[in-house]
Amino acid sequence: MLEKDSPDWIARLQEFLAEEPAVESVILEPERHKISVATTGDFPEERLRHRLTSLIDALDHSLENQSEVQRDSLTIRKRGSASVLERNQPSSRKKVWREFDWPDSDATEANSGEEWRVLALQAGVCGLGLLLGWVLGRFTDLHALSIACYLVALVAGGWDAAIDSWHNLRKANLDIHFLMLAVALGSIAVGAWTEGALLLFLFSASGAMEHYALHRTHREINSLSKAAPRSAIVRLPDGTEEERPVTAIEPGTIVLVKPGEAFPNDGEIEEGTTAADESTLTGEAQPVEKEPGDEVFSGTVNLWGAVAVKVTHHAADSTLQKVITLILDARHRRAPSQRFTDRFGTRYTWGVLALTTTMFFIWWQVMGLPAFQSTDEIRSAFYRAMTLLVVASPCALVLSIPSAILAGIAWAAKHGILFRGGAALEKLAEIDTVALDKTGTLTTGEMSIASIECFPPGREDELASLAYSLEVKSGHPIARAIVDYGKKNKLPRLAIDSFQSLTGKGLRAVVDGQTCYLGRRELLAESDSPLPLADLPEPPIGSTEVWVVREDLVGRILLTDQIRLESKAVLAAFAREGIDTLMLTGDRRAAAEKVATELGVGRILSGLHPEDKVHEIERLRDAGHKVAMVGDGVNDAPSLAAAHVSVAMGGRGSDAAIEQSEIVLMDDRVEKLHSALQLSRSTRRIISQNLAISLGTIIIMVITALFGLTPLTLGVLAHEGSTVIVCLNSLRLLFLKEDKLA
Repeated sequence: MLEKDSPDWIARLQEFLAEEPAVESVILEPERHKISVATTGDFPEERLRHRLTSLIDALDHSLENQSEVQRDSLTIRKRGSASVLERNQPSSRKKVWREFDWPDSDATEANSGEEWRVLALQAGVCGLGLLLGWVLGRFTDLHALSIACYLVALVAGGWDAAIDSWHNLRKANLDIHFLMLAVALGSIAVGAWTEGALLLFLFSASGAMEHYALHRTHREINSLSKAAPRSAIVRLPDGTEEERPVTAIEPGTIVLVKPGEAFPNDGEIEEGTTAADESTLTGEAQPVEKEPGDEVFSGTVNLWGAVAVKVTHHAADSTLQKVITLILDARHRRAPSQRFTDRFGTRYTWGVLALTTTMFFIWWQVMGLPAFQSTDEIRSAFYRAMTLLVVASPCALVLSIPSAILAGIAWAAKHGILFRGGAALEKLAEIDTVALDKTGTLTTGEMSIASIECFPPGREDELASLAYSLEVKSGHPIARAIVDYGKKNKLPRLAIDSFQSLTGKGLRAVVDGQTCYLGRRELLAESDSPLPLADLPEPPIGSTEVWVVREDLVGRILLTDQIRLESKAVLAAFAREGIDTLMLTGDRRAAAEKVATELGVGRILSGLHPEDKVHEIERLRDAGHKVAMVGDGVNDAPSLAAAHVSVAMGGRGSDAAIEQSEIVLMDDRVEKLHSALQLSRSTRRIISQNLAISLGTIIIMVITALFGLTPLTLGVLAHEGSTVIVCLNSLRLLFLKEDKLA
């Protein structure tokens, strides 16, 4: 039993030892890139390697600062740079030490990619063999060739299940995969080739999809790690500079960050002024001004000023690393969705096999029926046992869920909704709360020009043309908006001379012999503008201003993040159905309230960091709510992973958000979320109907088969008929009308 106050990483180590009783000790040596493991008995090396990789991914940096930890089953201590994990009560059996290379993130990504591709190839071969076998058997007389195609499909579709079943058989453990193989062989015995191949095709395709999702998760977390700066320029006490790895930079060190570079560590501005693009962490599209004493975060981008930053956190404790850790933690805490059949797989398998075997001997030895030879009047014990095996095999039951799920996923994909697996399609119908990020979800996430003002008015086009000419070579969000406006309105580009960047303020250049400024309002004090700062109006709430100043021209461009007006109808639909809506945003309160008021969001939480969003999701979950989280940025990824159902915007969404999501709304159409909810409810109804049909058929046919009242032909017809009915019922989802769902 785990202690309630045990840190999560200690609980994971205890779970690892509990799940792997053959593992006695583990020595982790990151500097040598080695792992040494002591095991008792025969432990497959590939499985051990896989389990160690998962363990290292879960532990992350948790062991770095630990000297010694003791729990009932576990002791963790340091030996130089190595961490030693040992059982408190080791086995008396002889231990075998084996050494492995430290799990490499690139190798893990490559291995997971190879796994899903192999499984996808097997599923593809199975599907092709199934199709060819059915066509040849139905429309030609080439029955031998049809059987050969079915055999190819059965081998390809059942290969992975056969390997798993073999490993389980060696431990006297049976699961639903073994029964599926037995049912496939039983189908061959009674001539139901199509059904057996179809069953294995669906299972193999499902396995390939699951491994593909796992591979994409590995890839995205790996890419996040690679995005972090690897080195930084450090200013030494004597004023000299040197380059150091980010992992070697201690708190209190001064690092120098140039314009366009990412901040390597969390810290505070020591010297200089600038602005930071923090959209990847906070979701706020507007650049955030930074002055001495202001906090900056690792992974965010320094936009225009060269600054000196005093490091406040080690790289392992940086904001970017916390986001990655939050993703891993949330995924670990969230219980995986189990298929209905998996919940009774082993018991049902043993039960069906035991019942079939028992009834064979009862009919043969007790009732005196012939063992194998049937006559016109008497059916043999084997004949009856085969009939019982066929009618008791849960083909329709097994297909009842995946057939509906696949049909629902296919309908959704056609209508711009991507469900990444069946669990989300089932779970979405359960939600009672929708949490939404603001920037990029309820708004477009891209700055656009709201208005252009001149003082005095009348020369707005001239001012816009000047701003366009000055910003055309810049790449920050505000510049992109001005340049897009200039191109769209075909504004003329003016010749620029003596271009100069003013640190933390903007830029200066000479246009047609006149000095021009573009940037913050403080530039007016440096220019020859006759307008005093005190007379200038403040920007409206939620707007960003860019001033353009020339000796004879003064004005500003106001930019805003555009609201998705189509969100209003979706939020109203949720309100009518009693589903609460909540905005979780890193933006300022005033800007969040403006959007929420216009769209009708139920509740607002603003100024949040990634961990704050996760805590709110967890608070709602602990209160019994089922939350669907909708987001688009890296900062949303941890809360997406912690939610009951995660939804990402597919057009402009970050890779981290998309990879952590179970549902992707293509083309950023948030109104599709309500259609997805209605589809989920329809799918659950279909699944319930399928389960009633399949279970009812099994119960009735098993009872009649036990009394010998069911001929094999009727058993096959009932078995195949229920499967066909279940599949046809599921296919109804493909013909739903979207206007009936919305």
